[in-house]
Amino acid sequence: MTVDVTFLRSIPYFSVMSTAELEAVKTLFSEKSVQRGEVILREGELSDTLFFVATGAVKVFKTSAQGKEQILSIARPGEALNDIPVFDGGTNPINAQALGTVTVYSIKKERLQSIMQQYPRVALNTSKVLAQRMRQLVTLVEDLSFRHVLGRVTKILLAHAGDGPGNSEHLTQQEMAAMAGTAREVVARSLKALEEQGHIRLERHRIVITDRKALEDIIEDSA
Repeated sequence: MTVDVTFLRSIPYFSVMSTAELEAVKTLFSEKSVQRGEVILREGELSDTLFFVATGAVKVFKTSAQGKEQILSIARPGEALNDIPVFDGGTNPINAQALGTVTVYSIKKERLQSIMQQYPRVALNTSKVLAQRMRQLVTLVEDLSFRHVLGRVTKILLAHAGDGPGNSEHLTQQEMAAMAGTAREVVARSLKALEEQGHIRLERHRIVITDRKALEDIIEDSA
């Protein structure tokens, strides 16, 4: 398959590169299709290849010894899945699993290092990406430590709202619970409370946001 140069520029790592420069390096990337439920990365394994989400969504999560999941993020097109182990040489600190049919781009570590040496601007962008990743993790710790459950569930709803007017993309209550660091039953009660307050409407395969401002106020008050 042909790697899309326009998409490569949408990846924060390579946004500073010109079309000609991207054309020169696009053959260093590979493309692969992944089916729903397929594990792309496993915690504890070594990584010599960096993966980027090209289409679809990928669940990035940790698993406890008892099998409990904590979802760290839902990776979207343009996001890297495993930059930390690729750069520090350690093992994957996370698992990554496709939430639907997903396309990923990949590049070997040594090829990525070659691009950074040839185009130093990419290395500078990479440091910014890693800094943003640290900021996201700090925000996650802050939410889990200090924000009450209703606020966490509300923040997840707004963060994953779809493109339609007030439509939230389909996340199961179990997935929402794994993101909020709580039990599925607690998420169900929180959603029911939001519906009773008129802020959302629960439908069979989606959650319709009917009062975005009220949800934003709940998040603000829960901090």
